[in-house]
Amino acid sequence: MRTYLVTGGAGFIGSNYIHYMFRKYGDQIKIINVDALTYAGNLENLKEIENRSNYVFIKADICDSNKIQEIFDNNDIDRVVHFAAESHVDRSIRNPDIFVKTNVLGTLVMLNAAKCSWENSDGSYKSDKKFLHVSTDEVYGSLSDEGGYFYETTAYDPHSPYSASKASSDFLVKSYVDTYNFPANITNCSNNYGPYQFPEKLIPLMINNALQGKQLPIYGDGKNVRDWLYVEDHAKAIDMVQELGKLGETYNIGGHNEKQNIEIVEIILDTLLDVLPENDQRRKLISKDLITYISDRKGHDRRYAIAPDKIKKDIGWFPETMFKEGIKQTIRWYLDHEDWMSNITNGDYQKYYEEMYK
Repeated sequence: MRTYLVTGGAGFIGSNYIHYMFRKYGDQIKIINVDALTYAGNLENLKEIENRSNYVFIKADICDSNKIQEIFDNNDIDRVVHFAAESHVDRSIRNPDIFVKTNVLGTLVMLNAAKCSWENSDGSYKSDKKFLHVSTDEVYGSLSDEGGYFYETTAYDPHSPYSASKASSDFLVKSYVDTYNFPANITNCSNNYGPYQFPEKLIPLMINNALQGKQLPIYGDGKNVRDWLYVEDHAKAIDMVQELGKLGETYNIGGHNEKQNIEIVEIILDTLLDVLPENDQRRKLISKDLITYISDRKGHDRRYAIAPDKIKKDIGWFPETMFKEGIKQTIRWYLDHEDWMSNITNGDYQKYYEEMYK
């Protein structure tokens, strides 16, 4: 049985990845989920699989080198999928220190623990061990409105403390590949959306606010462009990179779904009206008059767009979920899981974990 160590598995993308892996492999794999349960980590995301005999949760900070090494020492880890990171740009502007600590130092701790556990006395590595570092397209900076795409060869040009910290962690992984021949890959993905996303992010925030008749805040002129990737497509790509990717390579994962932020909000409003029952009183609250333009974010990148040509050519992955269908699935999920959203927005989930793990 192959054993996966997943960091940040209680977060949005990490939890979706764990669900995907169990759907695909069932009892053929074991997953150890390591998460510090910060504000963005929620074990409710994994309620359906928490009692599986081949699933283990460990509450730990990836910056705790002793604890991380202990996990490696006590388990024969075959794969590491490193999601754990501070990821909200606004929070990085207010408090960059925690982003540098978690995203840079935490990645270094993970690399050192895996290297120590997997390395043979001659400097080679035990067979079939692989480390995958999950990163972002934001490390590449900003594209012009006129066109162009991010490729794996695009020079790094981060513009926020968040993207700078992720760029730094990418370079650490690259350095371990080059210096120690460490068996790793890096993936840089575009904006994800789907179930279990923390409601400070654009799509769940707009869904939640619209259902309550609250303002829908949009930065600047609303014309910043992002490439949107359905989270299950991302999970599939990560699995394929680990199994089919060439070690040492970077793979860009994009959705071919470029949209302006204002377009996203308008699509959400239209889709809510499409899927809500005719007798649902919240239909009366949903209006484009709720859209409110606010001062632009500092260092706000204008446009992101990934060209996933390499991963398609080398591995055979391509995005399967077009935005029109993906956003409908996402909205239906949030409508079916209103208790989950309520527990997130009122903070009850954190109170529960504080009591459980005090």
